[in-house]
Amino acid sequence: MKISVVLITFNSEKTLTKVLEAVTWADEIVLVDSGSSDKTLKIAEAFKAKVVYRKFDNYGMQKNFATLQASNDWILSLDDDEILSDELQLEIQNLSLENDELQAYKIPRSLIFLGKLLRFSGEYKRLTLRLFNRNFGNWNTEHVHESVAIQGKIGVLANHILHDSYRDLTDYFNKFNKYTSLGAKTLAERGKKASVSTIVLRFPITFLKIYLLKASCLDGYAGFMWALLSAMNPVIKYAKLKESENL
Repeated sequence: MKISVVLITFNSEKTLTKVLEAVTWADEIVLVDSGSSDKTLKIAEAFKAKVVYRKFDNYGMQKNFATLQASNDWILSLDDDEILSDELQLEIQNLSLENDELQAYKIPRSLIFLGKLLRFSGEYKRLTLRLFNRNFGNWNTEHVHESVAIQGKIGVLANHILHDSYRDLTDYFNKFNKYTSLGAKTLAERGKKASVSTIVLRFPITFLKIYLLKASCLDGYAGFMWALLSAMNPVIKYAKLKESENL
């Protein structure tokens, strides 16, 4: 069964070469770009990817559109910073998709943060649905934290994707600002309200959950920073929601 690898991109030159090098075995690579000004399109051309332009509105709709541009029904949908391990490449190539009773597969994903593979923190081999038959589902249209909705049976693969998401802390905070704004927008659309107590209590609860219960303390400095910054995320998201209520 043929597989199309599908990505959405915008100024993705930092990690795109590594991402595409890990999927050269695929029958097709489809890249939906929203106006990159760096070397993203040149890299895509070097890997003979099919490139389609679409103005970005939100992550769910962009990925949904990208899925529809593929020639094959089986879709391996990746972000522009997700790199398949060698073991995962072989595992996917050996799947019998044509005769399988499964319509999708969840794949473990492990985060690389500040140059370190986090083995604790709740970010090691965290399952995410990335391989699916589009006849049985597609991405939802959420602004952020989008996911694939599948009607059918879902399997789980053993080997992982390496999620190399942040160049440095500056890059983290650029994405942090964007994602917390999108998160606040989603909460507002769902009719959620932000109380002062919610904002105040989110930080210590989230930090202790990640640092102690999920043992990010065992990931050293990178684990501490991940717990700290992750705890800030819901605080700022709800603070932005509260700010929007007062406009």
